[in-house]
Amino acid sequence: MVRSGTYAAIDVGTTKVCTIVGEVAQGTGETTRILGVGVAPSAGLSRGLVDNIREATEAIRASVEKAERASGTRILSAHVGLSGAQVQSINNRGIVAVPDRSRPISQDDIARALEGAKIISIPTNRQILHVLPRYYVVDGQDSVSDPLGMYGQRLDVEAHIITVSSSALANVSKVVEAAGVQVDEVVLQPLASAEAVLTAEEKRQGVVLADVGGGCTDVSVFLEGSVVHTATLPLGGNHVTRDLVVGLRCPYHSAESAKEQFGHALPSYVSPEETIEIEAFGAERQRAYARRLVCEIIQARCEEILEHIVAEVKRAADIELVSAGLVITGGCGRLPGFDLLAEQVTRMPARIGLPTHIFGLVDELHDPAFATGVGLLQWAVGAQDLAPAGRASLGPSPLEGFFKRLGNFFRVLLPE
Repeated sequence: MVRSGTYAAIDVGTTKVCTIVGEVAQGTGETTRILGVGVAPSAGLSRGLVDNIREATEAIRASVEKAERASGTRILSAHVGLSGAQVQSINNRGIVAVPDRSRPISQDDIARALEGAKIISIPTNRQILHVLPRYYVVDGQDSVSDPLGMYGQRLDVEAHIITVSSSALANVSKVVEAAGVQVDEVVLQPLASAEAVLTAEEKRQGVVLADVGGGCTDVSVFLEGSVVHTATLPLGGNHVTRDLVVGLRCPYHSAESAKEQFGHALPSYVSPEETIEIEAFGAERQRAYARRLVCEIIQARCEEILEHIVAEVKRAADIELVSAGLVITGGCGRLPGFDLLAEQVTRMPARIGLPTHIFGLVDELHDPAFATGVGLLQWAVGAQDLAPAGRASLGPSPLEGFFKRLGNFFRVLLPE
């Protein structure tokens, strides 16, 4: 449900921390007005996980302060993205009886069915992050998208359940709150990215979203309008850069610069005579290389990432059913030719996913690297269609919510 007000989202990534402030524009449906953006270099994070509390807190604080200055508002709470937390997913069914056949199915019945789907055995070091209904069954009538108001005696729900590492979830929440921002909800990043870049038609026909970030690649598979599989792969853009460090024998920052300025996922698109000069180790400090060599190194690692994505998809679904193909977001989506290489490797249609349904201060947000941040904001304002009849939220209880609002109230009264 779209609500009025101002919302904030924090994308805590391996290479950058992005804070976005926005509001629902009146009379524009699902379009979100961007009020401010704050981007700061990431620190204290590796492969999406916190490895230094102090550094991560400072990076988040810097990003939040930039967004506050840009938007002219104070950020009290935000939706936060999570990645790399040893993500595992499972599909499970919840079944409940509707006690009074004379009344229609209520929201309480749906909630009970979702609670039943959550009854799964998981290790003590993991916890459920999301319970997303895929479809419902009412008295044997299959594939019901929204049972609310229907009549029946038995209600089944097929739900997609995502579990994550408890410690990773606690660490992300800790660094955000240490930066002075309360956590409204932690959202798995590929689900957030899907909000920003996927269309309802793509989800219905089958699509794979690959968020290729710096430290890891988040994969989510959608079939018949709902998510059926999510996973995180320990490969990303930083691995491409490290390959260039080894292949060119140059400093990391020099390899990163070469990737951004001269990189291409298809070496055949680059002239074999073209040379580039980059900073390298050794006495000369500057060394000339064939640009095609740089692109060949990049291509090899990108092909490996794409092959792992295909293998992950095949674990969950028949790849022939993924008619809409592959949508690529994340920082690696900026790499020229990545979508063309993806079509060659995966033998599926592929495109680069850019955030949609936003306006206002959006100049830098029309970029695949900001898909997660925009998606988190859209998730916060309720512009999601992952679960047509709602979704199970693992947010705070009413009592916890009261104390959080009380704390936010006193924070406003405190001096900066």
